[in-house]
Amino acid sequence: MDSNIKQLKNNFDKSFLAKVFIIAVPIIIQNTITNLAGLLDNVMVGMIGTDQMNGVSVVNQLNFVYNLCVWGSICGAGIFTAQFYGRSDHQGVRYTFRAKIFLALLISVFIAVVYFFAGDFLINLFLHKTDNIGNPELTLLYGKNYLRICLIGFFPFSIAMSYSNTLRGIGETRIPMIGGIIGVAVNVCLNYILIFGKLGAPELGVEGAAVATVVSRFCEMFFIVAYTHIKKNRFEFIQGAFKSLKIPFDLLKKILIKGTPLAANECLWALGLTFLNQTYSFRGLAVVGALNITSTITNLFNVFLFAMGESISIIVGQLLGAGKKDESKSTALKLIFLSASTCVLVALVLFLCRSFFPGIYNTEAEVKNLASKFISVAACIMPVNAIVHCCYFTLRCGGKTFITFLFDSLFVWAVLVPLSFCLVHFTSLEILIIYAIVTSSDILKAVIGVILVNRGIWIQQL
Repeated sequence: MDSNIKQLKNNFDKSFLAKVFIIAVPIIIQNTITNLAGLLDNVMVGMIGTDQMNGVSVVNQLNFVYNLCVWGSICGAGIFTAQFYGRSDHQGVRYTFRAKIFLALLISVFIAVVYFFAGDFLINLFLHKTDNIGNPELTLLYGKNYLRICLIGFFPFSIAMSYSNTLRGIGETRIPMIGGIIGVAVNVCLNYILIFGKLGAPELGVEGAAVATVVSRFCEMFFIVAYTHIKKNRFEFIQGAFKSLKIPFDLLKKILIKGTPLAANECLWALGLTFLNQTYSFRGLAVVGALNITSTITNLFNVFLFAMGESISIIVGQLLGAGKKDESKSTALKLIFLSASTCVLVALVLFLCRSFFPGIYNTEAEVKNLASKFISVAACIMPVNAIVHCCYFTLRCGGKTFITFLFDSLFVWAVLVPLSFCLVHFTSLEILIIYAIVTSSDILKAVIGVILVNRGIWIQQL
């Protein structure tokens, strides 16, 4: 094992690091700015009350499921995008782009209908009054109002996601980054204006935050779509992309075969994590608020491991498409090592700042204190999460989507969900201890992931 680590270190030449830098840095910048906006959004909503913050937090759990369902639905086609581009097949990229548009819109319509008619029921699942913090009835009201407006933003989100996924698949990460920055800037400015009623605008509170989110989604979509079509000579896949809706049946069949397990995985994984938070919520609304703060802060620091995961899907996917199977395996292992090493430093910074970020929020001291402790646990496990995330993307980019499904969703539902449920409902352990036990279970998943990647069972040219 030590010799393998030394070999990995020796293989980090300048050209390799430069390639990773060019792809990963725009993703890191975009995700950092997006999560900073999420933090500001969270803080601004929290400034008007804990019930408002909790209502938005619960809805964001539902939106998290939606986002990953859309992302998962287009990832199957995304695997083919990277490999088609790796062999300079622009028509193939064009076909996968059409498939992404169709699948993303279909998923968006379906989930929007479900949320519109069952939103109250879904929000209520998270509301349990076991402490003196928060009002479940008001939390439901704020959450319901926020959700109904957010549904409008599903359409631009699905379109922007389809374009961005295709651009990243061909190695263009800068344009999605700029689009994300534009969306974030609009979101932050409108949040300030509409939540608090500045510059003559009405004071809309939670509804203002929702309107700001929807408008920012449209702005991001307009930029990415417009730029891609204006630069059509540079992005060959967009030339004639909408002259026909044709997708070869054989390719569509392959996309669905590879993509369905991915879509199911993302949906079930997101539902699993949502179920975890719903289970934790039985310990009171203070836990809901603390988990909201924790997820917002940790997402800000997790941008590094997210970017390395996406870098693997692009770099290794293109190597597989070019038939460079041995190089794809060595590259994946180097990226996993690089991600874990980087996240050790990032985790240290997060741990040192564990009390600073909760202090920004205008909420009860009990919520801040609990959030600080949750963040400490999340920081300790971050390098492990980096390994898990990179292993997932490595398994996925080779098209072994069923193995990916077993690795990701099966673990959540077979290990994390029953473990959390039993600890919350059948023990008197403190919620912090329960959170630490469940979170540290990812160590087992990381070990399994490294074994699967090292064996190379995921390597295939589609």
